[in-house]
Amino acid sequence: SLGAGTVESVTGRGLWSRSLGAGTVESVTGRGLWSPGHWVGTVESLLGAGTVEPVTGGGDCGAGITGILMSAAGLPVCLTRPPKLVLHPPPVSKSEIKSIPGVSNTSRKTTKKQAKKGKTPEEVLKKYLQKVRHPPDEDCTICMERLTAPSGYKGPQPTVKPDLVGKLSRCGHVYHVYCLVAMYNNGNKDGSLQCPTCKTIYGVKTGTQPPGKMEYHVIPHSLPGHPDCRTIRIIYSIPPGIQGPEHPNPGKSFSARGFPRHCYLPDSEKGRKVLKLLLVAWDRRLIFAIGTSSTTGESDTVIWNEVHHKTEFGSNLTGHGYPDANYLDNVLAELAAQGISEDSAAPEKD
Repeated sequence: SLGAGTVESVTGRGLWSRSLGAGTVESVTGRGLWSPGHWVGTVESLLGAGTVEPVTGGGDCGAGITGILMSAAGLPVCLTRPPKLVLHPPPVSKSEIKSIPGVSNTSRKTTKKQAKKGKTPEEVLKKYLQKVRHPPDEDCTICMERLTAPSGYKGPQPTVKPDLVGKLSRCGHVYHVYCLVAMYNNGNKDGSLQCPTCKTIYGVKTGTQPPGKMEYHVIPHSLPGHPDCRTIRIIYSIPPGIQGPEHPNPGKSFSARGFPRHCYLPDSEKGRKVLKLLLVAWDRRLIFAIGTSSTTGESDTVIWNEVHHKTEFGSNLTGHGYPDANYLDNVLAELAAQGISEDSAAPEKD
């Protein structure tokens, strides 16, 4: 237990009180003293003198005890204070905020965009499908019925025959056309289709992000792991509102917690590339969605939508900060999964 007591070894003894109260540690050649929560002295062992830097006690015993025992055994000790959470950069004046090279403007807004009218789901899917006259004897992965049998979908009846089978032109996966029409009708109905097996996107995928504003600029501070460049700061602002027909609960209010949200990228060539693709994702309403928060469990609230952002400026205690050598490559892969890459990205809007 960690109540008041003594610790004795071949080389010395120590005394502590509960929860790191005042006490002493003595060895054959020296002694040390700590005050509650902090080690403030030195420990010397038979093998030489070792200094234990100030540390904050963790739990009941803390890192100080570890350092004491290591030093008494003649092992090297290098202890520091636990890192602090640094969410934001030092204050920046307006004159220090600069535009981003190669990126026009410093902000853009999104509004509710209605799906294009005039084309039925069948007409949309016709662009992406090839007819299959002799279906393979395998399951349709949407309804889980055999492709040689009619679709097992039981919802509203599409205007296609339930036994019609089609193959997606680029990836080659095969489904009941009946099932694909039903899947399209249950989605965003934006003229795009995503293969449920391999996630290949046909057309331009858009999301259901509620209206808001995205600001972006350069600040004169460096991120951990990127000492040779400045930092791109992104500020997302989305107000609470009423859900539209494309959202989970049309007509019901939604909350928007934690806005404005500040995010950070290195102002490097690859960092600017990521920013330009994030701008495309923002225009396509793919950065945020309305759903249930995985953090709080709150429903009908604005949540991140599968494109990770770094919200911790000067540390990485939450996993959402720097240094992170793989982050830029990872987020490029996430954007590609949403159909956004250098090849497919639309030209930047002024």
